[in-house]
Amino acid sequence: MAEVRFQQVGKIYPPRRGGAPVEVLRQLDLAIEDGEFLVLVGPSGCGKSTLLRLLAGLEAPSSGEIYVGERPVSRLRPAQRDVAMVFQSYALYPHLSVADNIGFGLRRSRPRTPLQQLQDALHRAGRRWPSPLRLPSPREERIEARIREVAGMLELGPLLERLPKELSGGQKQRVALGRAIARQPAVFLMDEPLSNLDAKLRTGTRSQIVDLQRRLGTTTLYVTHDQVEAMTMGHRIAVLNAGRLQQLGTPMELYQWPANLFVAQFIGSPAMNLLPVEVVGPGQVLAAGRTLPVEGAMAGSLAGRGGERLTGGLRPEHLRLSQSSAGTLAAEVSHLEALGNEQLVTCRLLEGSDLLLVRVEPEQAVTVGQRVDLAVDPTGWRFFDAEGLALPR
Repeated sequence: MAEVRFQQVGKIYPPRRGGAPVEVLRQLDLAIEDGEFLVLVGPSGCGKSTLLRLLAGLEAPSSGEIYVGERPVSRLRPAQRDVAMVFQSYALYPHLSVADNIGFGLRRSRPRTPLQQLQDALHRAGRRWPSPLRLPSPREERIEARIREVAGMLELGPLLERLPKELSGGQKQRVALGRAIARQPAVFLMDEPLSNLDAKLRTGTRSQIVDLQRRLGTTTLYVTHDQVEAMTMGHRIAVLNAGRLQQLGTPMELYQWPANLFVAQFIGSPAMNLLPVEVVGPGQVLAAGRTLPVEGAMAGSLAGRGGERLTGGLRPEHLRLSQSSAGTLAAEVSHLEALGNEQLVTCRLLEGSDLLLVRVEPEQAVTVGQRVDLAVDPTGWRFFDAEGLALPR
């Protein structure tokens, strides 16, 4: 196990067809603690997969340095970095059995003399021969024991002799995980490993990966687009955009206290509601023509900002349908999503036409076109300045 550090890492791809160079990563600093499960999220093209490829040695950084433990690895060959990568496409060898796919990295982990290679090959060829005719190979016997151990972890024991074409998607993904686990690397890299699985299988495999990482304690970098994966799997989440680190923190830190508007909109499903507000007094803002109170951690952040225009953020759970009063926002229901355990109600404010999304109980009667009033939780406000940065609490 080892910590991983990216220090001022940049990646620029050369221009193509007369275009400009493409800067994918911009002097990025990021530290992953020993044994940590870090999830990387961000829009397509933000540099998530490039970051993994740089650490794996499949790409070379244009600037900066990457460390695994105290060892700089940017100039080492991939085999020397002590990392293992699980790809979105599984990348299994179609002509090899499940057992041989799992053991592939183990068999290439150390150089062998021609005599050792011959001994290993004869041992493998004679596995089904009677005992007196088998040629022993201590190295192969250790590898086979490790394969059986990993197969037992992943419930692949009955499948060891099958070829990849004879496996389901979930089984292929477990074989890819097994190949990475078998080598006992210092770092696991996982690039959207569950994106090709159906919803039910994805849920089960997600739990299996989290449980394995907890038992093995291996430092893990995990790339995903899935909000549920990001919020439920990682110890911390790193949000990237345009090659820059936007925020690094626990899932609840990012959800409750986004550092900027980008994180506020990207983390959370559904995203945070945003609307323009004006500070009109201590602990008060004007939104959609109504003066609304601000309490809790954000109340003090408005001190000295009278008359300033800000962007106010509210999570859907910080709004509720209410009776009309001076402290509610008048709106009209424009869309409904019934999810079984809750309803997501999209409301258009009658003043300003901003859209706000509200979580309501599944049994609450709401119809499209209905006139409603929205009450705001005064402790739920988050505020962002003209540059899109969050006001400190």
